[in-house]
Amino acid sequence: MRTANWMTKEPVSVLPTTSLAKCQKLLKMHNIRRLPVVDEDNHVIGILSDRDVKSASPSKASSLEVHEMNYLLAEVKAKDIMATNPITVKSEDSIADVARLMLDEKVGGFPVVDDENHLIGVITDQDIFKVFVDICGAHIKGIDITIECSDEPGTLAFLLEIIVKYNGRIISVLTSFLPNGDRHIFLRLHPMPADKRDGLHSELAEKTKLLAWNE
Repeated sequence: MRTANWMTKEPVSVLPTTSLAKCQKLLKMHNIRRLPVVDEDNHVIGILSDRDVKSASPSKASSLEVHEMNYLLAEVKAKDIMATNPITVKSEDSIADVARLMLDEKVGGFPVVDDENHLIGVITDQDIFKVFVDICGAHIKGIDITIECSDEPGTLAFLLEIIVKYNGRIISVLTSFLPNGDRHIFLRLHPMPADKRDGLHSELAEKTKLLAWNE
């Protein structure tokens, strides 16, 4: 799963000379939280977050006159408040690597660039959420099953054999590893006839460590 498949293409960006007022307007107009800053050749040179813009904007409680506020909004430029040398990612990077980088760096998005550092997209935490929802099949009504098992070869095949026995149809399969080396397997199945569903539930409860069954 490559970043290219989930990023926003042709993202909104600003120049270093873009005014604070214009940055405010763009963030609100497009309902976004960050603006890549590019030079005349579309090379990424910085990034602005909505927090940066809010911090630089005069407060409503300010003692400044209206004309002074307008002057400040016009005079402060993107280059004055942007974060320089932002972290960027490539379109061919995997979504898993990008998601891990977001967590490590504690940021909500990255500009996506080509090999010459030209801006070609933006990937955000909202895009990552969409990926998760998509691969989980969360839009499809189903049965959610959680099983704890060892990480030995054949454990997943054993579970799938039981599911096939009851004509279960899998929507998604995810796993996570535990500190002791075991793992949790998260299965999402299409709804099943009552007799098949009950039979599957009983056999999984008997032959596996069934932690959860939710319909």
